[in-house]
Amino acid sequence: MESSMKHGIFLAVLAAGLYALSSPFSKLLLQFMPSTLMAGFLYLGAGLGMTALAFGRKAVGRPEAEARLTRKELPYTIAMIVLDIAAPISLLFGLTMTTAANASLLNNFEIVATAIIALLIFKESISARLWLGILFVTASCALLSFEDISSLQFNLGSLFVLLACILWGIENNCTRKLSSKDPLEIVMVKGIFSGLGSVVIGLVCGERIHYLWAIPLVLLLGFVAYGLSIYYYVYAQRLLGAARTSAYYAVAPFIGAFLSLIIFREVPGVLFLAALALMAIGAWLSSGD
Repeated sequence: MESSMKHGIFLAVLAAGLYALSSPFSKLLLQFMPSTLMAGFLYLGAGLGMTALAFGRKAVGRPEAEARLTRKELPYTIAMIVLDIAAPISLLFGLTMTTAANASLLNNFEIVATAIIALLIFKESISARLWLGILFVTASCALLSFEDISSLQFNLGSLFVLLACILWGIENNCTRKLSSKDPLEIVMVKGIFSGLGSVVIGLVCGERIHYLWAIPLVLLLGFVAYGLSIYYYVYAQRLLGAARTSAYYAVAPFIGAFLSLIIFREVPGVLFLAALALMAIGAWLSSGD
């Protein structure tokens, strides 16, 4: 395997591990902050944290070797910001109606959305093995979308998580078009503008913060789980492409689900375990592409 490919895989898995912190810890913090405002502060944490890193880079005299965003990339930049406002709001809203472990595994549907959009719109090649992996991930998501397989009662929270995955799938491909530019600048723009947009929407909808101590915790989670994760994800996309990076990123939901089961002591049922097995096979097929 080429050195650049190995480096790209390492960065994608590192990004996945950082993002995996999002679902369980967001679920905890949702007790103290409304979902739309939390989505905003998560992205603001990413943007402000990366801005601090940018100032640190200048302070130590480190040269900026990366290309800057230009007007040519404006359509993809705007699309990225809008989608990053809608997706986390949808995810956090879904988290209020389903378990954190369920949401973590459902996040793997992002592989499906990213790959199909990469193929249909951006003309990336998709191998037969990746298609098979996508099939297993889709089957797992279908199982996780029902509260009880005997009654087939649909879980509305799962629907919002899947919607978030579709939105992020589109956003991943938009970000892929920007991956040749400075990842630090991309995360700064994404974080600050998407965060401010979500905060404004939350305030207009009547959401308010009653626990001010929760703000720095959400900002810190946003910096680690969104900011640093997106930063490494963009670098990985540069080396691997959107579809392949998304496939290696599939390890994130498993880490998130494991953390959720520990933190919330959620005892997994037969349906969850069956979905976990299907998801594991799908992720293995996808990452081996």
